[in-house]
Amino acid sequence: MQDRRQFIRKTGLVVVSSLLPLPNMFGNTSKKLNVCLVGLGNYSKTVLAPALRLTKYCKLNAIVTGTPSKIPKWQKKYGIPDQNVYNYETMHQIANNPDIDVIYIVVPTGLHAKYAIIAANTGKHVWCEKPMAKTEAECQNIIDACTKNKVKLSIGYRMQHEPNTRTVISWGKTRPFGAIKTLRAEIGYNVSNPKKSWRLDADLGGGTMYDLGVYALNAARYTTAEEPVSVIATQMTTRPKIFTETDETTHFTLEFLSGAIAHGKTSVGKSMHELYVDCEKGWYTLAPFSMYAGVQGKASNGTLLNKPINNQQARQMDDDALAILNDTPVMVPGEEGMKDIRIVEAIYKSAKSGALISL
Repeated sequence: MQDRRQFIRKTGLVVVSSLLPLPNMFGNTSKKLNVCLVGLGNYSKTVLAPALRLTKYCKLNAIVTGTPSKIPKWQKKYGIPDQNVYNYETMHQIANNPDIDVIYIVVPTGLHAKYAIIAANTGKHVWCEKPMAKTEAECQNIIDACTKNKVKLSIGYRMQHEPNTRTVISWGKTRPFGAIKTLRAEIGYNVSNPKKSWRLDADLGGGTMYDLGVYALNAARYTTAEEPVSVIATQMTTRPKIFTETDETTHFTLEFLSGAIAHGKTSVGKSMHELYVDCEKGWYTLAPFSMYAGVQGKASNGTLLNKPINNQQARQMDDDALAILNDTPVMVPGEEGMKDIRIVEAIYKSAKSGALISL
C-alpha cells in the first residue's frame, strides 16, 4: 500500500475510453499481449476490461486514468501493479515500460487523436475505439504517427469481427442475390432523460454520427463493398434544452457509383436496430445488427444468420492481437476509420447547408 501511495505521489496523478476468412490462427500464438486501457469510463469498465478476461491472446496489465479514486479498485480487480498505473500527463513514460505491448484508446472521440499519437510515440501498438477521431485530418495524423513509429494501428469496429456481419460483408463482394438496389441502416435508442456527458459536448465529439451513427455508416460501406460518391443529410432535435450543442437525430442518404442507394438513420430519441438490404434477386437483413448481446438475421432464400459468438469485444481484441503476434495486416486499419470520418464530416456539412455533397 505504501509503495502504491509513493508511486501515485511520484507520478503526480491528478483529476483530468462467418464467411470471410478469420485471421491466421497459427504462428506465434503462445504469448499474450499486455494491454493498457487509456480511459476508465463506462465502456472500459463494463465491457472491455471484462472482455479482456475472456481473450486468449491478451491480458489487461496497465491503465491510464485522470481519476485517482478509480485506481485501487482496478488494481485489486485486475492485479495491475503500481508501475503500470499512469495518468494523462505521465502516459508518455509507457515508452520505458517493456511490460506493455498495446495501448487501447478509450477516451471521448474528441481526444482520440491526442492520445493515440502519444501512444504511437511510445513505440507500442495502438488500438483506437471507434469512431477514429473528429476529423479526417486527425485520422491522418494518427496514421502518420503509427507509420513513423512502425507500430500497428487498429480501429475498434467490433462488428467487422462478428461472424454474421462477416457473412454480410462477403455478400457485398460475391452478390449472391444480385446487385444491391437499396439498403436501410438504422440504429438508435430512446433516452428519456440523457445525463450530461461528453456525448452532449460538441468539442469532445458528441453528436449522433460520432456515437451510434458511425455503425450505420460503416454498415452501408461494408454491405455494398463500395465507397459512396455523394451524400445528403438532415438533422433534427426535438429536445433543444437537452441537446444544446449536438443533434438528436440524423438522416443521411448515400449514393454509390453502382447506383445503389443507402438510407441511414441514427437517433437518441427513438429505438431502432436494423440493417435491411434489397437486391435484384432477393433481400437479407440483420436485426439487430450491432447489439452486444448478439446479431441475427435472415435472407429471402431461407438462410439464417444466427451464428453465436461468446463475446464480440473479446473476438475483436484477439483478432487484433493475432495480427500483432503473427505480423499480419489488421482487419480494420486506420484507413478504414478515416474513410468513415471523411463522410461524417460531409454529413454534418450537408445537414447544415441542405446541399448534396460530392465525395
